[in-house]
Amino acid sequence: MHEFEGVYISGQWRPSAGPRMTVASPANGEVLGHVTEATSLDVADAVDAARAALEHGPWGRTTAAERAAAIGRIADHIESRSAEFADLVSAEVGSPRRWASFGQIATMLGVLRTYEKITADYEFESIRPSVMGGEVAVRQLPVGVVGAILPWNAPLFTAALKIAPALAAGCTMVLKPSPEAPLAISLMAEAIEAAGVPAGVVNIVSGDVATGEALVAHSGVDKVSFTGSTAAGRRIGAVCAADIRRCTLELGGKSAAILLDDLDLDAKTIGSLVGGVMSNNGQVCAAQTRILVPAARYDEVVDALGAAVAALKVGDPADRSTDVGPVINRAARDRIEGYLQRAGTAGARFVVGGTRPTSPEAGWYVTPTLVADVDNTMEIAREELFGPVAVVIPYTDEDDAVAQANDSDYGLAAAVWSADRDRARRVGSRLRVGTVAVNSAAPLDFGSPFGGFKNSGIGREGGPEGIASYVEAQSIIL
Repeated sequence: MHEFEGVYISGQWRPSAGPRMTVASPANGEVLGHVTEATSLDVADAVDAARAALEHGPWGRTTAAERAAAIGRIADHIESRSAEFADLVSAEVGSPRRWASFGQIATMLGVLRTYEKITADYEFESIRPSVMGGEVAVRQLPVGVVGAILPWNAPLFTAALKIAPALAAGCTMVLKPSPEAPLAISLMAEAIEAAGVPAGVVNIVSGDVATGEALVAHSGVDKVSFTGSTAAGRRIGAVCAADIRRCTLELGGKSAAILLDDLDLDAKTIGSLVGGVMSNNGQVCAAQTRILVPAARYDEVVDALGAAVAALKVGDPADRSTDVGPVINRAARDRIEGYLQRAGTAGARFVVGGTRPTSPEAGWYVTPTLVADVDNTMEIAREELFGPVAVVIPYTDEDDAVAQANDSDYGLAAAVWSADRDRARRVGSRLRVGTVAVNSAAPLDFGSPFGGFKNSGIGREGGPEGIASYVEAQSIIL
């Protein structure tokens, strides 16, 4: 049982008048622990603490090298307890434990280690000649106090994508974890303390929608960084725009995987394609859920994918042989099942799945599902289900594949699969998305920018571009 009473402000857990929140396993309903729902007064105290640490504490006087070292020490502590963190995040999210070691923990460490390297060399100040004579000193100053709102599907990884560049830039923060997955984030406070990060630089307030709204609306927050649904991101963006405050929004996706006609459909490729949809029980924003296939090879691909999806083991995420665990809660399961029911009514064919599994008896499980006879205009091809469901869509030629991939309200990520890497790169360059993977189900590189076009968000996380989103440029004309 993991108990985190109160709110984490200025380096300590403080009492709060907010109600106690129960965190339960999506696999079986077992109570995993409790946190306290922060009140608006708690949020205000956390913002004030972050402001004091920024303007009056030692953090504002640190060098880039010192901040890089602090990020590295956070990684060191988490790495020393990686099994504990993996067990906890697997339990509260439902991620298969075998996948969690990489998808939840190694990814977080990868981000932290990358920023440990990038920060020390980042150009926070430069001198350039003035076109009017003399010189100009261009400084990159911290944007200020950051309010970071986290999702439940990959809480530690997304926390790292916000904490590392914000600390690198010299900012201070208030973190708000999702009510479905606050435990691993609360445990992370111990890593921050062990790393010697000064009190008030990182504060944690758990809670539901009201807590997040209080954080976004607080006038002392200079920038909001949000990862979550497009609907919530749209509201947050509107609040920030009204006050002319900065925001980064990493939102939804409906990513396409284009299989070109020369692809060698071997077991490794099939396994990667299936993993690109089913990892973390399909609860990945960049999941390649639209698989675009040449019409001439449609049946071949559907059969191969169907066999691989049917072979996936559904079960307890703590069991290291499990491939697919539960979705996060009852509402998520019911919503996914509604999409599947409507797809069937619209004429789609369920190659595998489409029904609720009979085992395990408890928990919020959805059978891994492959849907054929789908066209790109159908609801199931356009909406983000956030579950273990893939659709296979035929195309006529390369231009048609690109057109269908781009015909989406989202533009987060995509992949192109081909025996000819140069050809895949040319096709990928035509896609209106933030990241394109070639022959890979993982459209993410820790040292490169990640984010989306269209309804997939605003701004970028990752790489030097991630730091750039937490600084303000100042010119001093000499």
